[in-house]
Amino acid sequence: MPDSFAETLSAPTAAPSADGRVVRLSLARPGQKGIITEVSAGSHGGEHGVAAGELERRLLEFGFVEGAAIEVLHEGAIRRDPIAVRLDDMRVALRRRDAEDVWLRLDPAPG
Repeated sequence: MPDSFAETLSAPTAAPSADGRVVRLSLARPGQKGIITEVSAGSHGGEHGVAAGELERRLLEFGFVEGAAIEVLHEGAIRRDPIAVRLDDMRVALRRRDAEDVWLRLDPAPG
């Protein structure tokens, strides 16, 4: 479930399942795992330094595609930026503002 009214307006089309909730990658914490449900650059007003279409293309080329398994590995010490993720079998670091454009369905918490 989105954490703010603005995120509610830009929520992805994929509905959360009973197994987990759909969140932006930028809100996931280290240790959380999930499956990418949508990559949609330009879904918010953030500044990326490149056009929304170019950012989306770059994310897709890196492997941020629907159905890919992802795990948040690490957050930077300053303002929790950048974040490091395991994306299928590779490790990728990206800025938190770019991670806002990746939606994932979190795996249920163990226990």
